[in-house]
Amino acid sequence: MSLTRRGLLAAGGAVGALAATAASAGPAAAGAPHGNGNGHGHGGGGHRELLTGFDRLSADGYALLKGRRVGVVTNPTGVTSDVRHIVDVMHADRRVNLTAVFGPEHGFRGTAQAGGSEGRYDDPATGLPVYDTYLKSGQPLADVFSASGVDTIVFDIQDAGARFYTYIWTLYDCMEAAALAGKRFVVLDRPNPVSGRAALGPVLDPAFGTFVGRREIAQAHGMTVTELALLFNGEFLADRPAELEIVKMSGWSRSDFFDASGLPWVPPSPNMPTPDTALVYSGTCLFEGTNLSEGRGTTRPFELIGAEGIDHTWAAAANALGLPGVAFREAYFAPTFSKFEGRTVGGVQVHVQDREVFDPVRTGIALLITAKQTWSGFAWRPDNWIDKLTGNTRVRTMIDAGADTDEVVGAWAKDLAAFRAVRKRYLQYR
Repeated sequence: MSLTRRGLLAAGGAVGALAATAASAGPAAAGAPHGNGNGHGHGGGGHRELLTGFDRLSADGYALLKGRRVGVVTNPTGVTSDVRHIVDVMHADRRVNLTAVFGPEHGFRGTAQAGGSEGRYDDPATGLPVYDTYLKSGQPLADVFSASGVDTIVFDIQDAGARFYTYIWTLYDCMEAAALAGKRFVVLDRPNPVSGRAALGPVLDPAFGTFVGRREIAQAHGMTVTELALLFNGEFLADRPAELEIVKMSGWSRSDFFDASGLPWVPPSPNMPTPDTALVYSGTCLFEGTNLSEGRGTTRPFELIGAEGIDHTWAAAANALGLPGVAFREAYFAPTFSKFEGRTVGGVQVHVQDREVFDPVRTGIALLITAKQTWSGFAWRPDNWIDKLTGNTRVRTMIDAGADTDEVVGAWAKDLAAFRAVRKRYLQYR
């Protein structure tokens, strides 16, 4: 089931028996109920049975891992439907020779805050050595894989659907390093929690590549991790592709939001507490690039945004735009850490009322523009971090020049259309 670029293009992205089985299983579940509870639209009530990549790997008796020394790249989100961690499950199963774990940002057990990791240690629960991948790439990361003694690396982490959520770049870096180290790489799929309907927002200019955006994908990519792995291998690692195998889900549709999955939500990072957070994150995370609080240190990060000196006029200006599917409430809060720690600030809470029509990136741009218009203290971070988040200078410079929301959004239309055409070749679900 090795994947080459030529093989991918010839097969249209279908990889191996497990992937083919999932492709046939997905549409068969189309008649299962998808309620419209809570006013949120598609997927709010009942759900079809969904099997994750790990579910299908284990149901197959771990045949893909037979005779292999296995290492797993994962974090607290790597759980079964009954919330057992896959590392604990595989460690207890004689059919798997699990010998190492690799932790991303926030760590394998999730104890570190943003910009941190857990380092190298032995896991108390299993005794397995845990290696730190955070901020490692290329040959240094390949050396970690070689030192671990594994020959097959398995990736299983819940993504949040945004380009600047770092786990997809852990995926990219690990694929590149696995190729350098001569290791097989297996990606187990999980749902995109905000659905896989569309790619939205600006496409990264590679001149602005960082760990919050290595390569040229859209700000809200609308893909699952197996689809991204196929795209990375076919487009960005083609000169030295990973020996890639994927295990798809069954029972997932591109229109599904996370609550349609029936899976437990485990916060993939400390400031991603609920699927509602993920719904707005690809837009409101842009406030990390400003002097406003993006809600870190509150119970509603990325839904609460504010700063000292902001009053009701911001919410009024944002509501006056009539953005689809969203309303803004005048809000006051005191972050317990990060920006404005322990101080009361004013701002807005973002309330998504119809997620079917809500556009998080357009909403984020509109909020930036109206914040600048209504609060004289507005400023970009001095390091122009906003350019790293948007993947270009255009958003910042257009807003500074007085552009409105439609003008800013229209400026990335051509690049986004080109990305959507590339993306389409790697989609695995309908």
